[in-house]
Amino acid sequence: MTEQIYIAILRGINVAGRNTVAMEHLKQLFSENGFEGSVTYIQSGNVIFKSAVAKDQLAALISRAIEGRFQLNIQVIVVPKDEMGKIIKDNPFLEEEDMDEEKLHVTILEKNPDSENIKVIQNLDFKPDRFIVKNNVVYLYCPNGYGKTKLSNTFFESKLKVKATTRNWKTVNKLFELASQFN
Repeated sequence: MTEQIYIAILRGINVAGRNTVAMEHLKQLFSENGFEGSVTYIQSGNVIFKSAVAKDQLAALISRAIEGRFQLNIQVIVVPKDEMGKIIKDNPFLEEEDMDEEKLHVTILEKNPDSENIKVIQNLDFKPDRFIVKNNVVYLYCPNGYGKTKLSNTFFESKLKVKATTRNWKTVNKLFELASQFN
């Protein structure tokens, strides 16, 4: 398989003083595991890297390496660069007028949830917060801020029965930008 550019999104790194990992140590871990040119973005566990390993094997491999080195059980979701670009392009909230992009978030799911699980939450009302599920992505609009919404990772994981991690819109765009500059 040829090398591809990926973005590893780690859930729960450096949050509220828990699961502390220095980004330089995380970069070193990626390098030691054969991932080329690792670049991290902010302290919350975002790593851009190159690999010839198949996408479906990467998350488990990275998670095991983190557990072995840091004794932390961290959930990892891996997104190919092109998929991140599609996630950005397909955000339905961007079609709305006067959308405050500072209030947009993206919850990336480990895999597509079952349609029955989506139906369970589809008509729930969390106003003013809104969400739209598209494949393995939940687009969120939280006008009062993500910290105040009930539409958290835990909510989506319990209702959709898949692992999830969320990033704000600025971070999603920056990760794609960094991945696009990757050599």
